[in-house]
Amino acid sequence: METQILQADAKSVEIAAALLGAGHLVALPTETVYGLAADACNEIAVAKIFDVKQRPEFNPLIAHVTGPEAARELVEMTPLAKELMAAFWPGALTLVLQRKENCPVAKLASAGLSTLAIRAPKGETARAVLQKLGRPFVAPSANPSGRLSPTKACHVADLLAGKIPLILDDGSCRIGVESTIIRADGERPILLRAGGLSVEDIEAITGPLIDGTATKSDKDVPHAPGALASHYAPQAPLRLNAISAQPDEGLLGFGDIEGDMNLSPKGDLTEAAANLFSCLHEMDQRFAKIAVARIPEVHLGRAINDRLTRAAHKD
Repeated sequence: METQILQADAKSVEIAAALLGAGHLVALPTETVYGLAADACNEIAVAKIFDVKQRPEFNPLIAHVTGPEAARELVEMTPLAKELMAAFWPGALTLVLQRKENCPVAKLASAGLSTLAIRAPKGETARAVLQKLGRPFVAPSANPSGRLSPTKACHVADLLAGKIPLILDDGSCRIGVESTIIRADGERPILLRAGGLSVEDIEAITGPLIDGTATKSDKDVPHAPGALASHYAPQAPLRLNAISAQPDEGLLGFGDIEGDMNLSPKGDLTEAAANLFSCLHEMDQRFAKIAVARIPEVHLGRAINDRLTRAAHKD
């Protein structure tokens, strides 16, 4: 299969929506990472995602919608969900809610669970495709399962060229790590995955979150996308909290720890999150082993450390 890479514009958005409507897969940018999209209501198209990514079928997907009105057609809304949507949608927040009995999203997307993960992306290209398609799409990261997430179209091409018909190119993703996932089908919010929306911002609205992020074995069934213990991994082994590189390593620095590359020389966690996967892609091509400087466990540092811990995990 020949893979086209088209600059995101009105014409290419129409092409992408037509391909999705016909049951094909399309890689497209969101504000978090590039996603591999399929018509969420087409069971066969959704199954293609698992095939192309070699993704375990017990690992659920996120359904992307335009906003709360579209979400109401798919899931049971709770007061907590409404509060979070009002505060943070569109944006880097995924909510896990109970599926409606007549929910048209393919059951495969829920991986056998009674819940559905759902978010409204903020990226203009993703929103334009949703509007043209007229129904939700599912879109895990556009990479083979467990590998580094792509934040540029060239990353997708390196990983999936020849396996999908189209990649929409809209430059680098603004946030650079996947969405934060909150279970919101009860009275209290449960953090299932740290991500591009900080825990501190959410807790300012809801009060303290229940921590549901305990790392599980890859043999355990995850209740949220991206929750496998080993995930987001480069080919090279990863060593965390490094002060300096060993003789056989490249060093990915942060702040005052310079390294061969630096996530953010000024120690800015937002900049570091945006650069994380892009830097890891490049380091993976240059070095047989990678050491990474310590990242503070606050704000977007939680999401960065979550991805690094999973990338370094060996089951």
